[in-house]
Order: sequence, then structure tokens, then C-alpha cells
Amino acid sequence: MNWFKNITLCVMACCAVPVAAQDLPATQVKVIGGLSSRAAYKDVEQPFWLKTIPEKSAGQVTAEISPFDEMGLKGQELFRLMKQGVVEFGVVPLSYSASDTPLYEAIDLAGMTPDVKSAKAVVKAFTPVLAGTLAANQQIKLLAVSPFAPQVLFCNVPVRGLNDLRGKTVRTVTRSQADLMDALGAKSTTVASSDILDAFKKKKIACAVAVPMTAYQAKWYTAATYIYALPLGWNQEVHAVNQKAWDQLDPKVQTFLQKNIEDLTTQLWTFSDVQTQLAYDCMTGNRSCTLNPKGKMVLIRPTASDISVVKRLGVQKVAPKWASRCSALCVAEFNRSIGQALNITLKK
Repeated sequence: MNWFKNITLCVMACCAVPVAAQDLPATQVKVIGGLSSRAAYKDVEQPFWLKTIPEKSAGQVTAEISPFDEMGLKGQELFRLMKQGVVEFGVVPLSYSASDTPLYEAIDLAGMTPDVKSAKAVVKAFTPVLAGTLAANQQIKLLAVSPFAPQVLFCNVPVRGLNDLRGKTVRTVTRSQADLMDALGAKSTTVASSDILDAFKKKKIACAVAVPMTAYQAKWYTAATYIYALPLGWNQEVHAVNQKAWDQLDPKVQTFLQKNIEDLTTQLWTFSDVQTQLAYDCMTGNRSCTLNPKGKMVLIRPTASDISVVKRLGVQKVAPKWASRCSALCVAEFNRSIGQALNITLKK
């Protein structure tokens, strides 16, 4: 009889998928996606909402999606608009709001996550804290967290290790990256993205931190000569929804969307790896590059020693400076989440 029971269960399981999809009530959602210029939006986000979701729901759940820049938005206002209900579902880079809410910086402190494994560990540990904060302060439900891509160094002088940065002027993206450069003996500075290529050409900066594909698209390979592939940040983004809009959805639709958005973030982690390697190949002129034109930069991978140094400075210099900008409760939240994942404790 066991064999009959097992077959029956298998048949029921196989039949459950289409039935469940058909049982979903007809639902349409509105989504504000990432920047239109990013391949992640064109190749992953947009197809996910316009094709994958309808297909997996047997046409019951459909979506409208637009990149936030095409909506005339700059990004900094996305949380506010989501709180107000103007934006239902959205993708929001945490760096846009980090200056106003230091807690958001915690997930991407320079030096703390110099590899994918540690970055994922921090995201997993910090997600419950982030979810609680967004719910309490913004009336937003957090659905998932994903990276845009690692932020690494591009230089117009030979940089084969961290010691070569001493005394150099480095354009940084975040405050914690500036703190890390200061700890390394470099001089951090702020330069608008549109001005970086000119700054390289005029030798106003020696290095700049950026996402590899962004640097390739901006043609930095025409002025910079070295890539130092040590992740100093991941530009983590949240996938979230206005709480009232979420509550109005049928529970079956909520479950369906939650599961598939988690799958989406898995795809985005993989896509980040693929895009980063493609950018490296194209900026160095590797034959694996499928784009044109190609550069002639030199790619330097960080040594185990440099990774150890940057982690130590992250713990001893960067994290304490961040803690000074955050409240006691904020630091306590860090210690019980990221601190436990990385085996460190900060003091306020």
C-alpha cells in the first residue's frame, strides 16, 4: 500500500501547481524598478515582472513596471513615496537614505564584506533588523535584499596592493569607504560620476570606487590603467512594498509574490557576478568579452593578506566611526545581527 500512497501523493503534488496558479485571484501590481540604464533592470527585473510572474500565475497576477529615473525620480525620495502609498512595489538602493538613517549603512560598511560569502552572511543576519525598521518608520514591508554589484577600485597609477594607495587621492562613494581610505593613508574625495573620466585625465584623482560595468560604460578604460578587484561595497538594494498595498492583496497572492521575489534576488546575485566578470573582461581586452570596444587595463586580484588587512581596518576603524554616527539602539541592533554573523562587538 505504501507504493500506492507514494504515487498518489506524487500525482497530487504535480497537479497542485497549475491548480494553485488558477486559484490565485486576478491581481495587478505596480512596480518602480531600478535605473533604466542598468542591465539588471533590462535583463532581470523587467522580464521578471512582465513575463515570469504572469507565466507562473497562469496569467492571474500581472504587473506594470517602470524604472524610477524614467518617472522623473532621483531615488532619494523613494522611501517617502512608498510610505505615502504613491509607490506600491519598489527597488530602493539603501545608500540613497544612509545619510539620514545611519542604520541603513550597516549592511554595507567598507572592509566588512570583501567577498560574496561575507556579503551574503551580513544580508541574511541584518534582514530582520532592516525589516523591523522599515515597518516601524516607513510603513513598508521588506520583501528581499539584493546587490547591484561590487564596488571596486579603478586607478590611473599602478596599484597592485593596498600599500600602493597610501598618499593617493581616491574618489569614494560612501562615508564608510572614505573612512577606510583614510585608515589606509589615502586621501578620500567626492567627485560626481559624470566628472570622473575628466578627473582621471587631468590627474585630479589617482583612483575611483565604482561598479565595474558602470565604469566600463563610462569608458574609464580610456584614462585608467589598473583595476584593483577588492569589493569595498555592494550597493545593496531593498525590494519592498507599501504595507497597506500589501495588506490589500489576497494571502495567496502575498505568498506567491514573496516566494518569487526571493527567487528574483537569487537571480540578481548571480547576474551581479556575471556582469562584473564581463566588465573585467572588456576593460582588460580579454577575448571572452562580448562587447565593444575593449580596453587594455590590468586586473589585480587582492591577496589574502590584503583581504585580512581590509577586514581588520573595517572592524577597528570603519565600524567604530559608523557607530559614533548611530544611536545606542542602532549599535545594539548591529551587535545582535551583523556582529554575531562576523563575530565582532561594537561599543557606543
